[in-house]
Amino acid sequence: MQHQVKIRKQNIALIIGTIILGFPLILYGWLHFIRPPRTAEQRELFQGIIYQRITRVTPRPVLIHIVSIDLTAPGVKPFVTPGASVLKTDTETIAKTIPEFVNEFKLQLAINGSYFYPFREATPWDYYPQTNDTANVLGQLISNSNTYSPVERKWNVLCFAANNKAQIPGGEKCPAGTVHGIAGAEILLQRGKIQLNTDDKDKPYPRVAISVDKQGNKLWLVLVDGKQPLYSEGLTKTELTKFITELGAYTALNLDGGGSTTLAISTPNGAKLLNAPIHTKLPMVARPVANHLGFYANPTQK
Repeated sequence: MQHQVKIRKQNIALIIGTIILGFPLILYGWLHFIRPPRTAEQRELFQGIIYQRITRVTPRPVLIHIVSIDLTAPGVKPFVTPGASVLKTDTETIAKTIPEFVNEFKLQLAINGSYFYPFREATPWDYYPQTNDTANVLGQLISNSNTYSPVERKWNVLCFAANNKAQIPGGEKCPAGTVHGIAGAEILLQRGKIQLNTDDKDKPYPRVAISVDKQGNKLWLVLVDGKQPLYSEGLTKTELTKFITELGAYTALNLDGGGSTTLAISTPNGAKLLNAPIHTKLPMVARPVANHLGFYANPTQK
């Protein structure tokens, strides 16, 4: 009888151990399973906002997400992360994931924005910033006409005026009267001409870029999933710039990419990811970032 009890305990321990060891593999497999399918799609998300997903197989597997935004459409308004001006530290913002940002400010759509620091990514439980940690934005940050991060050299800006017109002026400072402004890195396209000078470090990577038409009335948000072999391995900056020129953009700015690359929209059940971000090597896990670019919009007309 004691021998049977001992065997039973050993079997239970074996089952529990197998479950514990197998859970990370099951979770990892499930995260891969729930990624957006590698199929083309186009639909109207909100009034004035069209989403398109493009798949490519050459020169490598890639998923590209495009959001075209008509800034003249009723209800469309940009919104940039407000800074944390009440903090008694040298930090400028409070980190949130893109879905958290959408839910908090009741936006219809948002992407990640500027490069930021400090940043650390070691393991799925050891990274910085985490949600509600403080961070610093690289370059100018303007939200609701208030400046929360100053002008910094080499960090070019995207600026929205009170009449909703957008511009990428080709410098580090937004003009007077800017209501919302956010900084990126390189100017990819200026006046319809490619500006990017690449080197041998221009490798396929997750990318985020924003482009504007000549009149400043239309935006294209372009996000490229990456670092996910056989699913989407990313684009080089050169490839991204060429793709943006094919959209008919007048100017384009490179924003923070890598594991920050995230696109989310609002749904009746809360914010939903439209791309496949990869944070701490886990797909479909959104990274808390220092600032965001969001949009309000009206529901589609039925």
